[in-house]
Amino acid sequence: MAIKLAGLKTAKTSSEIKIENQSSIELPKDTNENIRKIIAFLPIEHLRGLEKIKLVDFIKHPQVKEVAIKGDLPGLYHPKVGNQNAYLEISTGALLQPTEGFAKRWMAKSSFKSNLAGLIFSLVGQHYYFTLKHSVKKQNLEPQIRQYAQRNLKQWGEKQAEGSKRAKFFKPFRPYLERWAKWLNKKAADAQKKK
Repeated sequence: MAIKLAGLKTAKTSSEIKIENQSSIELPKDTNENIRKIIAFLPIEHLRGLEKIKLVDFIKHPQVKEVAIKGDLPGLYHPKVGNQNAYLEISTGALLQPTEGFAKRWMAKSSFKSNLAGLIFSLVGQHYYFTLKHSVKKQNLEPQIRQYAQRNLKQWGEKQAEGSKRAKFFKPFRPYLERWAKWLNKKAADAQKKK
């Protein structure tokens, strides 16, 4: 048990971030537990100031209050405004795609956990770089947030796959696959420049 010093507040732990489920869409089993594990993976310093994670059917655009954007916006970061702390809003409709056909619904449900992790890492990255990291210029925010999310998602995926047969099988091929992915990304970027 930690020793508490007089006058010092203890740091918030990841279990203190509330998860509000306002979604009417049926979520996969253990979604709240998965969200807690994803949050616990991140450093506590990056979560400082976050109050809650709100799960909704579809995110309503803040400027247009009556129109819901269906499937376009998977998550939204709400910064601290006045006395309301920062929070994350996640669209379960964008992640699970309940209005699509069977194949798309099945694919969305099977990749729900990793998509949720990537989205949470991205939104926490926004929170971290907007509020806690003041040395980054506004022009450099998007690449920094993308890099933050990719780095954490890669580490989280490795931790999830630890000890699995598939991870052991593909480990020798990983450098070749990464080199191939880098080559394909470069080729796609060249094609974009030509257009």
